[in-house]
Amino acid sequence: MVKISVLSKSQQRLLLALQKRKEREERGMFIIEGDKFVRDAGSLVEFTFTHRDTTIYREVISTDAPQGTAAVARVPAWKMEDITSKPTIVVLDGIQDPGNVGTVLRACLGFNASLLLVESAEVTNPKTVRASASAILRVPWKTVTRDEAPDLLASLNRPIFRLELKKGAVTPQEISPKDRILIAGNEGKGIKLPVNGTSVAIPHNPALESLNVAMATSIVLYELCRTSKS
Repeated sequence: MVKISVLSKSQQRLLLALQKRKEREERGMFIIEGDKFVRDAGSLVEFTFTHRDTTIYREVISTDAPQGTAAVARVPAWKMEDITSKPTIVVLDGIQDPGNVGTVLRACLGFNASLLLVESAEVTNPKTVRASASAILRVPWKTVTRDEAPDLLASLNRPIFRLELKKGAVTPQEISPKDRILIAGNEGKGIKLPVNGTSVAIPHNPALESLNVAMATSIVLYELCRTSKS
């Protein structure tokens, strides 16, 4: 990690470039904010900076109240072996809200799960990064295409559970403690992946139409983690 007092022109150009998804994906880098986040990134950090180091600080920082140190970090390079090392693999199908994706990442960190993303919000989107509270650095995650997802999930040879309100759905407490896959879909469109599985739903007050996808996923992960320890 390099600590500098004044950013070079090339470093400032990099900060501006990383505001775009295409640049983040091509360079394999993104911006992180906050002293703890930077510490958590460890060797992934390319260089750090503060508001004293550049006049474009406000342009490249996403928070209204900057948290001190920021940094350019490399995107973690997770392998499928990392994904399958967790007892639960969460699959997000078409979740476009970056805040929800970031919250699910936090839940995966809290309850020992990994994450696969299918046509969902980009993980290095500043809003996703902020909502993840550094879980982006600790939770194994990968993006897969819609076409490759069915065969990939089948190859994992795990029971599949679909988070959806359907007649006959089981509760989270009824899910086997063995390794499993949990698919969560877009709140408006539901799960679009052509993958069969057991429906799982969370009983709640009928006055509530549905739970937020991040909230529902978090509840199921908590129950799975609790059940596996009992």
